[in-house]
Amino acid sequence: MTRSTIRLDIFSDPVCPWCFVGKTHLDRALADHPDHPFAIQWHPFQLNPDIPTEGVEKRAYLEAKFGGKAQVDAIHDRLREVARAAGVALNPDAPQRQPNTLDAHRLIHWAGIEGRQAAVVDALFRAYWTEGQDIGDAAILARIAADCGMDGAAVARLLASEADAEDIAARDRDARHKGVTAVPSFLIAQQYLVSGAQPPELWGDVIKDLAARS
Repeated sequence: MTRSTIRLDIFSDPVCPWCFVGKTHLDRALADHPDHPFAIQWHPFQLNPDIPTEGVEKRAYLEAKFGGKAQVDAIHDRLREVARAAGVALNPDAPQRQPNTLDAHRLIHWAGIEGRQAAVVDALFRAYWTEGQDIGDAAILARIAADCGMDGAAVARLLASEADAEDIAARDRDARHKGVTAVPSFLIAQQYLVSGAQPPELWGDVIKDLAARS
């Protein structure tokens, strides 16, 4: 008997380190349960929608947001600890720019149309958190698209326009209206909302429970 698929909608932002950790945990659980029922879709949620299009210097931005150097150092130490435990190649000091992520979310949307969303989301996380690249830069986004099998030149043309920008902003607002207040957030079967970078064991239990119900 063929098992029916279940939607797993993921609300995320590429500049959210907990989203990177959460994706790694989920990927590990899915690899351990290859017969999982999930059909995954990624959705936009901008953590910092008011950042200028050109981005800002990351360290200065974080120190102003969190109250100074000591506070940011403590946050980064905690992130390094969590990343090591999760086996995530995440370096909080690698990014030098805090980008506006609207264009990154546009790219994720277009990747979904072409069936390349998972690859692009993964590439964006690695580009920012491992390689320290500015994922607000259109040229970098076009290169990421090309590396993931998309038409980089076409993506560059789209990024130079306003294509789908208002749609992405509207979807972000709709997520907040649905009760998403932080990322990562996972909406299972359009009914059950799970927030935070949940461990692989939790996802394994969810998959087993869904299998038992089916």
